[in-house]
Formats: sequence, C-alpha cells, structure tokens
Amino acid sequence: MAPKHIVSAAAIVVNDHNEILLIRGPKRGWEMPGGQVEEGESLKDAAIRETKEESGIDIEVTKFCGVFQNVGAGICNTLFLGRPVGGELTTTNESLEVGYFPIETALEMVSWGNFRERIELCLNEEAHPIYVEFSIPLKEC
Repeated sequence: MAPKHIVSAAAIVVNDHNEILLIRGPKRGWEMPGGQVEEGESLKDAAIRETKEESGIDIEVTKFCGVFQNVGAGICNTLFLGRPVGGELTTTNESLEVGYFPIETALEMVSWGNFRERIELCLNEEAHPIYVEFSIPLKEC
C-alpha cells in the first residue's frame, strides 16, 4: 500500500499593532488560518491562499517556522509567520468569526490540541526551525 499523507500550511499573521489574526472555525474554535495544500501548490502559497479564503486578509509570508507532524494521522502541518498587506476581515463557512487580538488574549482563546503551542513556537524566533512529532489518531483530529 502506497503511503498517504495530508500536507497542510498555516500562517501566524501579526499586524503592526502586535496583534494575531485568528479565525473561529465551526469544529475547533479559535485558531490560525490554514488548510490543505492543493496539488501543484507550494507550501507558502497554500498558507497565503488559506489565509485569504478563511479571513479575507492578504498576507506576505516573512518566515518559515517549522513543521508539526501528526504521525498517528499522517498529517504534516507547515507553519509560517506572515504580515497583512491588504484585504478586509471577512467570515466564510470555514470561519464563523475573524479578528486581530493582542497576543496574550489570542493565546488564551486558542484551545484546540497543540495549536497554542504552535503559535507560541512560531512567535519565538529563536526556536526556528521547529519540528514537533506527536501522535493522535485521525478520527480524533
């Protein structure tokens, strides 16, 4: 059987007021924008596209932070830092609410799995690049 993996990309977007862009999704609550990489798409372009699709915000990727690999579910999530360069906050069926929040407030809002840890590690530039391996079965993701 050929290996099958899901590759995703997410962006931690920080504006000029040192606030983080978060979306509130229907399944996981508050989180950073991100999603699956499409065929023929780069990881960076996927983070940019997903941020626009889920929040309405255009971003510039400023740094690659690292990878979180869920070995149990065959998912690799790549993480990027970015800054907003345009667009307007907009909700979609993937984001019931969107907004910028002070870092400490944002970290308190994010409660799904290890998403808070992902944000914290990306904001700690001395930790880059990061690689975190963990195992949660796909049915629990």
